[in-house]
Amino acid sequence: MDNLTHSLVGALIGQAGLKRKTGLAMPALIIGANLPDVDAACFLWLDGVEHLGFRRGITHGPPAWVLLPLVLAAILWGFDRWQSKRGKRPEGRLPVSFKWLYLLSLLGCLTHPALDWLNVYGIRLLEPFSSRWFYGDTLFIIDPFLWLLLGFATWFSLRREKRGGNWRRPARIALAVGLGYIGLNSAITYSAEHGASEGPTGNATVIASPPPLRSWDREMITGGNGLYAVDGEALPGIPLDRCDLAAARARDPQVEAFLFWSRTPFVVPEEDGSYTLYDARFYDPRSRGRFSVALADGVCEEPPPG
Repeated sequence: MDNLTHSLVGALIGQAGLKRKTGLAMPALIIGANLPDVDAACFLWLDGVEHLGFRRGITHGPPAWVLLPLVLAAILWGFDRWQSKRGKRPEGRLPVSFKWLYLLSLLGCLTHPALDWLNVYGIRLLEPFSSRWFYGDTLFIIDPFLWLLLGFATWFSLRREKRGGNWRRPARIALAVGLGYIGLNSAITYSAEHGASEGPTGNATVIASPPPLRSWDREMITGGNGLYAVDGEALPGIPLDRCDLAAARARDPQVEAFLFWSRTPFVVPEEDGSYTLYDARFYDPRSRGRFSVALADGVCEEPPPG
């Protein structure tokens, strides 16, 4: 999910009452909820689409769940000590417990892969022990309904706390409603995937992809072997067995990264005679480059005449 959603989840967990466990609890929860996305730094050294094969991997797997919160807790604990030595520690801050800083950082960190799993993009939950991708197909990466629910509940809880009311209750209700909303969308996806009609290119693969803004709807991706359809309309691909993608992977790290990430790869013959590799989940010929990679000459066979 997007980082605003991750941050609001961390904030609401704190407003549900856990922020009273230790000083700096809210930074531990909010930063912890975003911490696995440190892998975004890969844009500084990776070229083209190589980030697709790197993101949502090593920093989202089990070792990172343990180590990243430990680093965050140590930084926050050290920050509190540094402020105390300089006489700048806020008087209203609760005593800082390293144990609780770690546990809250861990809790925040665990919410991150749980939310990222909900998308069609995928996440490698077991990295580095396994590079298998997992997909929830439940929510779009940005969900405005979650923004409204979590954002309003956070504001209302903080407002009620300032006025001396029961500030934990609205946060807990919002978290419960959010879980119910996710459960409802999961049921919509399950029903759509298991009730999908036969697509024009077959149903070897069936994905019910939540579109932007319409969380109650699903774009149905069906097909296989590079021949896919979206909502019954065939995409302009050719059979994958007409291309030597194994050789292309071996000599081009861009192709290797793309195919490592891709769930529904297909190849499109372009007007200039070249071939481009896309993924049916994120197909948009107008934004070539972000979710596509050009194939070298000779990788794909020319179609038979006629």
